Amino acid sequence: METPWTHTTVLLEEAVDALQAEGSRDTFVDATFGRGGHSRAILSRLAPEGRLIAYDKDAEAVAEAARIEDARFSIRHQGFRHLGELAPASVGGLLMDLGISSPQIDNPARGFSFRFDGPLDMRMDTTRGESVADWLATAEPQQIAEVIRDYGEERFAVQIAKAIAARRQERGPISTTAELAELVAGTVKTREPGQNPATRTFQALRIFINAELEELQQALEASLSVLKPQGRLAVISFHSLEDRIVKQFIAKHSREVFDRRAPFAEPREMKLRSIGRIKPSEAEVQGNPRARSAILRVAERTGAA
Repeated sequence: METPWTHTTVLLEEAVDALQAEGSRDTFVDATFGRGGHSRAILSRLAPEGRLIAYDKDAEAVAEAARIEDARFSIRHQGFRHLGELAPASVGGLLMDLGISSPQIDNPARGFSFRFDGPLDMRMDTTRGESVADWLATAEPQQIAEVIRDYGEERFAVQIAKAIAARRQERGPISTTAELAELVAGTVKTREPGQNPATRTFQALRIFINAELEELQQALEASLSVLKPQGRLAVISFHSLEDRIVKQFIAKHSREVFDRRAPFAEPREMKLRSIGRIKPSEAEVQGNPRARSAILRVAERTGAA
């Protein structure tokens, strides 16, 4: 049984194996440090001349990273949208683990979970930006409905948005996770077996307030610039919206592009070669139920410009 404030890294060996870091002198990137499981595993495989750069928006993750005493390692208190600032073709392997860490979920003060009552925050970086509570206090019902529908794939998005607006008018803005979960539960009349009715709403608001999908798209595009030829891209996603973006990105750049206006011209070479898709083993899911929805997709940078 997992204890509070601990984190079990998902697909640890599979993701690090995919990067081919063993004995490498290259620079690698852990774009989502979290609590450092992947970073520590990468460092254990790098050659003494290798280097690892990690990114994370969460100040608590950056504090955890400070405990790593290794001259080859550095941490940047930034989201991975900043990957494009690295030198072109300077990275031998790039890992993105898109899941939120267990300490983030389990800490009521962060406001990510409906299982605990706490402030309705959900920001990955609590030092800047607007909390979910702040946004819900002023957003138009149509905006709220669009967010819950588009990012949570929630059928009852309009009804939930109307309930939030009515509650705001009658009793003031929602400020805690328990208040939001209770309101959603009273609005969503049917639910998936075993799933809390607030699951999709909480997911949607977290993704929106942190601009997670936009940042993922920016980071994926940056990977084409910063990866060396034969450099590996490994991305672990946990829900269909993320995985669809990763899958489509790899597919788009894993095929030759023909210019219809110049039918006899040579096609542009593909920029990626798809390596494959990996899911957690049954044993991993039994030991860590939060791994059950994870999907690891791997691709290799070609030499194409």
